[in-house]
Amino acid sequence: MIEYDLAGTDLGGVRFAISPLAEAALSLRTFRDPGRYPLMLPWLRRTEAARAALDTAMLRALTNDSFWVLDFLTPHPFSPLSRFEDELATAMRTPADAVHADIAEVHPDPVTRPGVLRGPADRVLGRIEAALADYWQTCFVPFWPRMRALLEADIVHQARTIASRGLHGMFAGLAPTVRLDGQIVQVSTSSGARYRRTTAGAGLTLAPSMFVRSASAPISPHESPLLMYAARGLGALFESERPQTPDALAGLVGRARARLLVLLAAPASSTELAVRLGVTTTAVNQHLRALRAAGLLTSARHGRSVLYLRSELGDLLVGEPAGGAAGR
Repeated sequence: MIEYDLAGTDLGGVRFAISPLAEAALSLRTFRDPGRYPLMLPWLRRTEAARAALDTAMLRALTNDSFWVLDFLTPHPFSPLSRFEDELATAMRTPADAVHADIAEVHPDPVTRPGVLRGPADRVLGRIEAALADYWQTCFVPFWPRMRALLEADIVHQARTIASRGLHGMFAGLAPTVRLDGQIVQVSTSSGARYRRTTAGAGLTLAPSMFVRSASAPISPHESPLLMYAARGLGALFESERPQTPDALAGLVGRARARLLVLLAAPASSTELAVRLGVTTTAVNQHLRALRAAGLLTSARHGRSVLYLRSELGDLLVGEPAGGAAGR
């Protein structure tokens, strides 16, 4: 079990971030067992031809049969706005001894260690960099705006949970293997890693991911405190949501705006709504502005996001009692 001691860490020390490089590295688990990630099968099917032309020997070598990934390829993200290119460049500056240590951790038997990971660190890093750069360009770039929107929508949800249920409620909802016991965040991981470290000064970063099934943390206690967890809404990533809308309501305000009104029985950001409906954020924002101007929605800023919610007038128009399904 991995334990993070939050003693001396205030609420601001628990932050959310997104790591494009970590998502790419963790996705390599699908090379070994695609069925392990059923909600990502549509993406795997769409990228199958592209993956066949990549350096699959190196990409497969970056994980093992236990689905461990080299720690230096799952960096500590500092912002929801991190760029893949910047993270990859930083990872390629990892000291040689740390590179070899990570490789030995994932592939401890020198006899069975993949040949592509043997040799001088600079040569190994050069091939890793080329393989991951090609992988990102062909398999992630076409889908990343949609993927990032889903991850950002999850962060908005977690922030709402903290506001309504506190840190204990938020941690309890991340995964069955995560709990907050007093000031100790306890994480049971499949790696079997065991250590405790304080987050004072460093803080604790929480990162939603499309490629973890429960919760994941660095194998090494020397890495910055990081907890990756399964993002919500993966089932909607490649399928647009089509909520049932009353025909009379659609005839009055239009089908697109009627769908938004139905969905906004609970607060949501424009990014989250765009992912759920399979449209652009720009299109959603245009409809939200019109609905708010008509008095059918309320809005409130929450951190860097604006959350929208049906007003009492909106509830009445949809046909729900004032106060709506969200129990406001």
